[in-house]
Amino acid sequence: MAHELYERYPDFSEGRLAKIRSHVVSRASCAVVARELDLGRRLLQHNDGLQADELERLSTNRNVLAALLEAALGALFLEHGFASIEAAVVDAFASRIEYALTTHVDHKTELQEALARSGRQVVYVVRSAEGPPHQRHFTCAAVVDGEELGVGEGGSKKAAEQEAAREALLKIAPDLVA
Repeated sequence: MAHELYERYPDFSEGRLAKIRSHVVSRASCAVVARELDLGRRLLQHNDGLQADELERLSTNRNVLAALLEAALGALFLEHGFASIEAAVVDAFASRIEYALTTHVDHKTELQEALARSGRQVVYVVRSAEGPPHQRHFTCAAVVDGEELGVGEGGSKKAAEQEAAREALLKIAPDLVA
């Protein structure tokens, strides 16, 4: 991805390219690509003695799908080499590259950078975590100088923190929020 982004966008700053690459290869993006490639269904087809309900749960789990994609790409790389698989990998991640280019995806970094300019820091606090371990729902708060500036919810701590950071940014630097 780094090679492709550098070639495709030579005028972008190193920081912007790093942010885009980070999103494109994130666990969430890898899970999206795995779903697009139907890897969950393929996992179901190769039941190796697991109970059907457990296999079904695994085949839709974001972390499992992301790990499955990474393992498949690693195996393809070892078997065929970088040059042979590069175009197919870039093609598989094309929608994630486009998404990262057109959507603001890292409110936490933006908030941290905005606060650093005034010597302040943010701390994220988990207000609640509900649901079974495989299907949690988190509520997190972004706290700056003891003041709760944003609250967010999501299916992961990271997603809830991103939403809390987005809310906080709306209060302290609304021009940074898309």
